[in-house]
Amino acid sequence: MTRGVSTVPERIPTPAEIRRWRQYLADERAEASVYRDLAKRRDGEEKSVLLALAEAEGRHEQHWLGLLGQHEGPPKRPSFRNRFLGLLARRFGSVFVLALAQRSESRSPYATDLDATKAMAADEAIHEEVVRGLATRGRNRLAGSFRAAVFGANDGLVSNLSLVMGMAATGVGSQVVLFSGIAGLLAGALSMGAGEYVSVRSQRELLEASAPTQVTLTAAPELDLKNNELVLVYLARGMSREAAEHRAAERLGHFTCDCDPSLSLRPDTFETADEHETLGTAWGAASSSFCFFASGAIIPIIPFLFGMTGIGALVLACTLVGLVLLGTGGVVGLLSGASPMWRGLRQLGIGLGAAAATYLLGLVFGTIVG
Repeated sequence: MTRGVSTVPERIPTPAEIRRWRQYLADERAEASVYRDLAKRRDGEEKSVLLALAEAEGRHEQHWLGLLGQHEGPPKRPSFRNRFLGLLARRFGSVFVLALAQRSESRSPYATDLDATKAMAADEAIHEEVVRGLATRGRNRLAGSFRAAVFGANDGLVSNLSLVMGMAATGVGSQVVLFSGIAGLLAGALSMGAGEYVSVRSQRELLEASAPTQVTLTAAPELDLKNNELVLVYLARGMSREAAEHRAAERLGHFTCDCDPSLSLRPDTFETADEHETLGTAWGAASSSFCFFASGAIIPIIPFLFGMTGIGALVLACTLVGLVLLGTGGVVGLLSGASPMWRGLRQLGIGLGAAAATYLLGLVFGTIVG
């Protein structure tokens, strides 16, 4: 018998059980479809992993079909979350879908539902880890430029809103507030872009300077065998003395093969692409930071650009910034597999809190100067 598949129960299920089982059945079918749609956009090992996940969801589907028996009825609509996930998988197939799928797997009700088998609950826990691994690859590809983009957008939103609020609180005219906001946008965007370029470029140069070279291959024939400094190279790279001496002997031609594979660490051929890929490119980080800071910083001055003044302009600016903060926080939550709402509310609280503090300081400053 297939693991996780049950036979038709002897007792007659209650209407509540039938509804719940039919919903589980619809969701399992939807999740399997998501994995198959994602597999269409992948190749190699990732494709086979996704298809295996879809097959596993098919086993769970058979379990609920067995319980329902003649009560299966017409196909039921999956939950809104699974319908939305399926739409994204068909249209995009990106890391966002995998992040959402990871969160969906982590919220499986099978661990507490007595009608689900222990094997099914264990499957869902493993599925979460599998999807987490697949999503991590995409997160690593996004990490460098995405970090600069999110940081730039939020910094633009919060810093320029705080600047506009602080200037308005001092009692200066709306035109002064507008020009202050534009100056803050340009200064901040240029500073962020330049800072990100220098930061990422410097870090990449440090990685490149630390990467092992192939000098051991070219220098080995000329080494003084009585004072073999080749061993020192491998010791400096973190190998034990035994492993270092073994590797040095291989390089010098004393061994024609890897006599002990456990000692063949080959640190001089380590790949550094992953670190560079995760870090991102200097120009990519700089341009993302500049553009996203500018796009964030323009939001607070939109009301003033359209001629609004006074408290109305400030309220609208706070509202617009709040909506964008909720959005960026939600995106971070989606990518990290956490609650989008909680991440959005956290971003909102931090941003509006900083703006409120600056507004109060502007009131105090305006009172003192006045």
